[in-house]
Amino acid sequence: MTFNLFTLIFLIAAFSYVITLLWLNVRQSKAIIQSFDKIPSEFSKKITLKEHQKAAEYTQAKLKLNHFKVIFSTAILLLWTLGGGLDYLDNTWQAQTDNALYIGVGFVVSLMVLGSLIDLPFGVYQTFVLEQKFGFNQTSVKTFIMDLLKGTLLMLIIGLPLIYVILYLMSAMGEYWWIYVWLVLTGFSLLMFWLYPTYIAPIFNQFKPLDNVKLKTKIDHLLTRTGFKSDGVFVMDGSKRSSHGNAYFTGIGKNKRIVFFDTLLKGMNDDEVQAILAHELGHFHHKHIRKHMFSSFTISLLGLALLGYLINQDWFFHGLGISHPSNHTALILFTLTVPVFSFFIAPVNNYLSRKHEFEADNFAAKHTNADDLASSLVKLYKDNAATLTPDYLYSAFHDSHPSASIRINQLKTYKR
Repeated sequence: MTFNLFTLIFLIAAFSYVITLLWLNVRQSKAIIQSFDKIPSEFSKKITLKEHQKAAEYTQAKLKLNHFKVIFSTAILLLWTLGGGLDYLDNTWQAQTDNALYIGVGFVVSLMVLGSLIDLPFGVYQTFVLEQKFGFNQTSVKTFIMDLLKGTLLMLIIGLPLIYVILYLMSAMGEYWWIYVWLVLTGFSLLMFWLYPTYIAPIFNQFKPLDNVKLKTKIDHLLTRTGFKSDGVFVMDGSKRSSHGNAYFTGIGKNKRIVFFDTLLKGMNDDEVQAILAHELGHFHHKHIRKHMFSSFTISLLGLALLGYLINQDWFFHGLGISHPSNHTALILFTLTVPVFSFFIAPVNNYLSRKHEFEADNFAAKHTNADDLASSLVKLYKDNAATLTPDYLYSAFHDSHPSASIRINQLKTYKR
């Protein structure tokens, strides 16, 4: 490879990235240790010391795994780029055919498969060791393998044509190819939002209509009061994989679904479930989903425009270990290296996300009872063994939601 100024900039960014992540992990670990024997006063009557310490131990275990993953993933990134891994893979495909599109598709897909295989041991450890140790794992080996096979098949069915179209547009649409690629990716994202609830999610989980008549009636009244229409309220068999609880909205337009994990419904009373739903409705009321999509599409357009510039710069390729510049290597280099350079704006994104969470909580407090939402949040923190005492800087970089204390104290100001 040719060592140039961009190589140096990339190395500085990569090491700054990994050192910052590890430093934040250390800060988080210290915060957890310091509060190990002391429950925050506002939770002392709701969470036992044993539950608090389980959350601390669970968080510490995840931090240790993440510590190794940060170092390992950075080493892999350097091997792919400066170590010549991508160049070797590209040369291997070029030896198979002269068709640039086939070379590009084969290169991208094989890299995705190799990446999945490299990540597989972490997934196995996370599921069958870490989650199992703390009593959360419900995934059988059969389910784990079937998820892998289904995910791979979906990637081939959906991903292959998309990669082909992107690489075709990059080669056929001239200087402003990135506008056409952006239009395709935007359309594809909107299509996936629409297809996911009805056609993709059921491939992995079972969805049944909510059969709790009393709760269903309350939810219908809430939907009427807030003017929200959906394609139905469903219960997902989340317990098939984990005992963690959750709830979410999915879909766009008329094809929207409200989904509760069966694990969440087992631990909440009807008023708490209604409060959680009201919070999610708050996101739609304030158009947070639409704002997030607009922001995501804008960032992707700017990113593709930047790639449109970099693709014509030999220093970009040579500085990252590629000897023969091409559309597909440019696409992969950009995808692999962007996180290293963009990580430091994470606190800004998380700040905006937290602002949205406060707005959704306020909406929920207006249409249900703030105490019910606070109670449901405490149960979620407890059931999911989420730490109540995160380090504020770690949280700023990693948490899109406010910490438990901040969020629940804020809820007290929303009481009607």
